[in-house]
Amino acid sequence: MENRLPPDLLEFSQRVPSFAWNLIIGAIAILVGLIIKFIVTRLFKLYAKKETSYSFFRSIIVNLGRAITYFIPLFLLNLFIPFMRLSKAYVGPIDKAVEILLTISFASILVRSIRILEDYVCHAYDLNKIDNLKERKIRTQLQFMRKLLVVIIVFVTIAIILLSFESMRKIGTGLLTGVGIGGIIVGFAAQNSLGNLLAGFQIAFTQPIRIDDVLVVEGEWGRVEEITLTYVVLKIWDERRLILPINYFIQKPFQNWTRTSADILGTVFLYMDHTIPVDEIRNEFEKLIIKSPLWDKRVKVVQVTDVKEHTIEIRVLMSASTSSKAFDLRCYIRENLITYIQQNYPGSLPRTRNEVSNLEKYLQPKTDG
Repeated sequence: MENRLPPDLLEFSQRVPSFAWNLIIGAIAILVGLIIKFIVTRLFKLYAKKETSYSFFRSIIVNLGRAITYFIPLFLLNLFIPFMRLSKAYVGPIDKAVEILLTISFASILVRSIRILEDYVCHAYDLNKIDNLKERKIRTQLQFMRKLLVVIIVFVTIAIILLSFESMRKIGTGLLTGVGIGGIIVGFAAQNSLGNLLAGFQIAFTQPIRIDDVLVVEGEWGRVEEITLTYVVLKIWDERRLILPINYFIQKPFQNWTRTSADILGTVFLYMDHTIPVDEIRNEFEKLIIKSPLWDKRVKVVQVTDVKEHTIEIRVLMSASTSSKAFDLRCYIRENLITYIQQNYPGSLPRTRNEVSNLEKYLQPKTDG
């Protein structure tokens, strides 16, 4: 291998002991690799400083910095191995070790590259919009595909490493005859896992739920925080997390308040005495809702929807652009209408009446016949 060196360098290498020469070659390869990585990183940082908000180059530095730190020196070390003075007994193992490390490092770069793509999509499709239906749709598909691609890269990397050994290839050839029976056994054993995986595909592309959707599941109100290959994380309004298997959303009914849009109607029910002046309640409601920035100016209705023995039911209907705003708007209207009734029509609050008839008959004194 030394005949690849220039004559002067070849003469110098023959004077240096083999162990020291190999250390020099390895150190040079690693040092050159680190210098190249440093130069590339500095260039990316210069471009990143020019951008104030999102920066593609900053995303590359953050996500690929560590992976490139290992990959470039290993790649150069692999190129410099032919210049080392190694006996045949050591060439094979060293080549194999560097090859495996390169494969793992390259797989790490691929995984982190997916994260760069995700950063770009998250910037291009920002969820911090009132009407973010398209953004939530793309984010849901992206999150599922990212997890799936990472799993595929990991499995392919492991397969490449194992198949690089001759003994593993022989074992794999022998196992092919039992793949049919093994596949049936594994299929039965992993029935639930495969069902979850297929449900994940269905959810990612048919999208009964999306990232940041507002759901009511198992009596709990919350937002979809994460969708994995096997489960869904629902962030409850009080900061709890509800974890559900992903096939739950294929097999069971649930409420999705943002399926087609975030717009929603909110209701407030008031149970008042029959003497309540409904027109006054309607006028006060319109004054209140016009002043509120939570109202989206679509719907505002006050109606008597039921009459019971002791009370009447007044339904106050209003609209808001999101479910969170609708909740706050309902509380605002409910509190202020109750206060208005207490201050102006306290006699119209719900009450129970008792009527005594023929009172004079019972109050007359009894006389002896």
